[in-house]
Amino acid sequence: MSKMTTPTEKNHNKHLDLLHEYKIHLVKYINELEKLDQQSEFAKQWNETTIKERKQELKVIDKILKNLIRF
Repeated sequence: MSKMTTPTEKNHNKHLDLLHEYKIHLVKYINELEKLDQQSEFAKQWNETTIKERKQELKVIDKILKNLIRF
C-alpha cells in the first residue's frame, strides 16, 4: 500500500523536477557552446570560462539530485 504524499512532499518533488529540468538545459547549453567552439577560435576563447563554470554547476546539481529523496 502506498502512502499519500503531503503538500510539502509534493512541493519538494516539484523542486527536484525543476532542478532536473535545469540540469538538462545546462547540458544542452554546454553542447551548443562546444559546437560553437569547433567553428571558431574566437568563440572557443570566449566560451572557455562559461563552459568550465557550467560544468562545475552540473557537478553540484548531480550531487544534489543523487542525495535528495523523492517522495
